[in-house]
Amino acid sequence: MTGTLYLVPAPLDFGCATQSPLSDSMPQHTLSRAANLRHWICENAKSTRAYLKRVGESHPLCAPIQEMQLQELPREVHKKGDHQGGFDAKPLLAAALQGHDVGLVSEAGMPAIADPGSSVVRAAHELGIRVVPLVGPVSLLLALAASGLNGQNFAFVGYVPLDPGERVKRIKELESLALKTGQTQLFIETPYRNTALLQSLLQTLQTNTRLATSSGLTLESATTHSQTVKLWKHSGWALDNATPTVFALGR
Repeated sequence: MTGTLYLVPAPLDFGCATQSPLSDSMPQHTLSRAANLRHWICENAKSTRAYLKRVGESHPLCAPIQEMQLQELPREVHKKGDHQGGFDAKPLLAAALQGHDVGLVSEAGMPAIADPGSSVVRAAHELGIRVVPLVGPVSLLLALAASGLNGQNFAFVGYVPLDPGERVKRIKELESLALKTGQTQLFIETPYRNTALLQSLLQTLQTNTRLATSSGLTLESATTHSQTVKLWKHSGWALDNATPTVFALGR
């Protein structure tokens, strides 16, 4: 009998100045299941230990954190993504093949959704290992629901380019697609680039295009702003350059 691969969500407050109790955003079943796992595949071992310490404050861990078996995804995988293949994740699932349950976790949100992990999930299916996603916060869906934009037809497009010229070109492409088809376009940015991206969006988008931002989701300080570019410019609203933010545009 093989073990099960559990996709374990993590709270969205990673990197934020403040943190909320895990029970505010994580179901008890998810926390209980996480507490009973000693084998982990993760994006970063240090942040995973910190997460498990928080879990242990309300749900006794099955073993001391120092005895947990934590395997990190290679740096190139979690920096460049692992959805295009080329990385063999099967060796990371050796414990599952030996009958142990394994947790897959990223630094924030649901692993393999806007985060690395899809190669591990594919490998589990190829090895005949049961895959079970646990319930927890997914920033993209929370932001979409709060935006007032089209939730029937949407796409997550990852990051926009860093090069200013390429960035403007990509923003115009996304806007054209959104206005033509009605498909909401969701994207993210490294928090310290929030202000630069917002400025580029306001300078590039048409005045009647609707732009939404959701910052600090699940925190008490969470904010969502959704209005036309014209109103954005009049409001003078600024983004915190240290808080994870999801951007969305559409009509």
